[in-house]
Amino acid sequence: MKKTAALLAVLLGVSSSPGLAQTDEDLINDAQTPGDVLIHSMGYDRKSYSPLEEINKSNIHRLVPIWSTSLMNQSGELAAPAIHDGVLYAINGSWTFAIDLETGRQIWRTPVVLEEGARRRSSFNRGGPVIYEGRLFRVTVDNHVLALDMETGEELWNQKFADGAEGYYATGAPMVANGVLISGMSGGESTTRGFLDGWDPATGEKLWRRYTIPGPGEPGHETWPADSDAYLYGGAPTWRTGSYDPELDLVYWGTGNAEPYDPATRGGLDSLYASTVLAIRPKTGEIHCYYQYTPNDVYDVDGIDEQVLAEIEVDGEMRKVMIQANKNGFLYTVDRTDCSLIAAHPYVYVNWATHVDLETGRPVLTDLYR
Repeated sequence: MKKTAALLAVLLGVSSSPGLAQTDEDLINDAQTPGDVLIHSMGYDRKSYSPLEEINKSNIHRLVPIWSTSLMNQSGELAAPAIHDGVLYAINGSWTFAIDLETGRQIWRTPVVLEEGARRRSSFNRGGPVIYEGRLFRVTVDNHVLALDMETGEELWNQKFADGAEGYYATGAPMVANGVLISGMSGGESTTRGFLDGWDPATGEKLWRRYTIPGPGEPGHETWPADSDAYLYGGAPTWRTGSYDPELDLVYWGTGNAEPYDPATRGGLDSLYASTVLAIRPKTGEIHCYYQYTPNDVYDVDGIDEQVLAEIEVDGEMRKVMIQANKNGFLYTVDRTDCSLIAAHPYVYVNWATHVDLETGRPVLTDLYR
């Protein structure tokens, strides 16, 4: 029997507000406006926390489904929806939808027209859309980033940014930071070279590209084999959406594994900027600083997951930090002004390293890793 994906709304009540254009200030305040979800994770800090108080432990037993609607897709539904002014915007590999939040009625739907031979993936779009200035932005698995009119679903612009025949595809949510739309890529297991792109949200003009593996003459290129083109196929994909600090005007974006997994093919070197968090200027793509969680990553532990932003007291001083529970087993706290390591503690049993040296920022390896 064919499985039909459905969207299930579980609500106690819905309020709406006048439909106004979504500004940079609205994105900054997304976490404090629970009636709307404009960006992935409900805010730039990536805490995925809602201040709503209407649903709590005293009434959660009263939650019941009030509507469901088919998303007309035969693969998995992993993308979180966006919400604005009583309308829910959902995406998958086949469609983009606008749905009335109270009734589940489809307001419009726009098909995704994939290039011939493009791969459909059940994990398509692990993020979702982003809303900004009356437009809905998304990526498609065949390496397109596009803008739709929120009112009608009409496509406003569409840009192709990579070739699927070379192993690239796209699954992550884009983000808007300081007026620039930023999108990543997938395919780190396919001997690709990772990158981030910056776009003009109004026109679709490409503003910059930042490769996550440095080329000849760039800082970090020495962490790849000399006199080799290994950097062109070394991975470091960018499929998980970044975080953003508007005060520092820095985007924090994690990268995935180095490729190939066998470290001998990469000279046993650090393989920057794989398994790393990059602090990037959104207007230019310039790298401000970085921290590499796992130099010479051989286990595909990545550095891709959410960089949660917080301000905490460290030795009597308030510090701007980013926190990540890395797949390598350590929970990291990194100063987000300069990417220096503050703390790293195991949160599960770890046998590949004894600890992380706070002076060097590097893991101290056991014989299992050497």
